[in-house]
Amino acid sequence: MEKLWSKTKVGNMELPHRLAMAPMTRSRAQEDGTPGELSPLYYSQRASMGLIISEGTQPSEDGQGYLNSPGIYTDKHIEGWKKVTNAVHDAGGYMFIQLMHVGRMSHPDNTPHHRQAVAPSAIAPGAEMFTSKGMQEIPDPRELSEEDIQNTIADFRKAAAAAIKAGADGVEIHGANGYLINQFIGENSNKRDDKYGGTVENRARFAIEVTKAVVEEIGPERTGFRISPGTPLGGIDEGEQGPEVYQYLVKELAKHNLAYLHVMHLGNEKLLREIRSIWTNSLLVNRAGRALEDISVDLDNGVADVVPVGIWSLANPDLVDRLKNGYPLNDVEPNTLYAGNGSLGYTDYPSMEELKLQQE
Repeated sequence: MEKLWSKTKVGNMELPHRLAMAPMTRSRAQEDGTPGELSPLYYSQRASMGLIISEGTQPSEDGQGYLNSPGIYTDKHIEGWKKVTNAVHDAGGYMFIQLMHVGRMSHPDNTPHHRQAVAPSAIAPGAEMFTSKGMQEIPDPRELSEEDIQNTIADFRKAAAAAIKAGADGVEIHGANGYLINQFIGENSNKRDDKYGGTVENRARFAIEVTKAVVEEIGPERTGFRISPGTPLGGIDEGEQGPEVYQYLVKELAKHNLAYLHVMHLGNEKLLREIRSIWTNSLLVNRAGRALEDISVDLDNGVADVVPVGIWSLANPDLVDRLKNGYPLNDVEPNTLYAGNGSLGYTDYPSMEELKLQQE
């Protein structure tokens, strides 16, 4: 694990090691999308992770999918995120806010305007979603017009500017996990016959145009991008051309000299090696199902530069210290992942130091 503890540079950030905190939905924001009162503590507790990538944060009202997820498009959102970024910086960490437009993965009951969700095509994902009325089937979305697409790109641009105003070190564009950008990439979710559908180049176009707008607004060194090749999340099927779309997309993204590319790796080793050969800047690889003892494998093999960690960092605010010293990890409480009562399952996971004090 020697390389795990070596320093590295990502964008303009000098990181103390090769770990990062992966983005994880927590559903603790206020009803209007302002980060919750405990969010500064939650994130700053984990500042030793070096780079913290926030939970998915909607760039607009249309972008919200889940109850109590945060936004970054109003003055109140900006002020709320300032408290978070200041706390993380004071604790010695860096923070990127993840811009997540969920597209069709939404329900009118979960959004401020209660309108129909939007997507590349009017095709429902065939899934249910938790709402204030319980689990409900996700209805058909409205197909975005080309004018709508340009407005959505503008929303990403404005949200990126708002994130920087809120003190973030940058933003991660969420192009993964079955959400809007991934829906344009998906073969079964994108049936368009205009310049945003059909060919490999067209299926990647929306992702590239969003990236270009964000880079123009805040700079490439403040911009990251996340992909999840082969994901079935949100009912996505990328088809036989899926790997080809990603090869093309990564080549185009590489032209923008982004701070990093973040891969949620689901097992296509050949494609991961191809992405590594294309991408010369920092590559973050979050390997699904990775065992703790294999946390540095991709670093040691030269496939990754940084390994983002999700659940382990959620349950262990002092994960870096625990790994360095071989301390046991806290178990995660699954029932409080997406909801909780105040600090329960959010800011109450004890550090090793706190546990030792309790035993004295």
